[in-house]
Amino acid sequence: MIHPLAVVLLVLTGALAVFGIVTTALGKPAERPHVLAVGAVEALLVAQALIGAARVFSGARSEETSTFLIYLLVSVTVLPLGLQFARAEPTRWGGAVIAVAGIAVGVVVWRLLSLWGSAGG
Repeated sequence: MIHPLAVVLLVLTGALAVFGIVTTALGKPAERPHVLAVGAVEALLVAQALIGAARVFSGARSEETSTFLIYLLVSVTVLPLGLQFARAEPTRWGGAVIAVAGIAVGVVVWRLLSLWGSAGG
């Protein structure tokens, strides 16, 4: 894990959640701006996951290595799934789905940082 990137991801997932809540409050469905926002965050999540997995497989281990790898997988799958559900919902509630996905991914990133700290890396 790269700590500064994880902090950036925490900020961005929070911003994504706020964006989803605001667009829900304004009554706007999930559209192109949502796709672009999710895509930008997802690109950083994939980079972080690849780096984290590479470090684990190159020797950085903790007592919860399997849990760490599962969280890495979850971190890159939640937002695309949330976006799919949001785009399938043509009402204002698509933004709420993205907000929930953003919050969930933020929690996952927070947990990844905690697990990585126990790996001594």
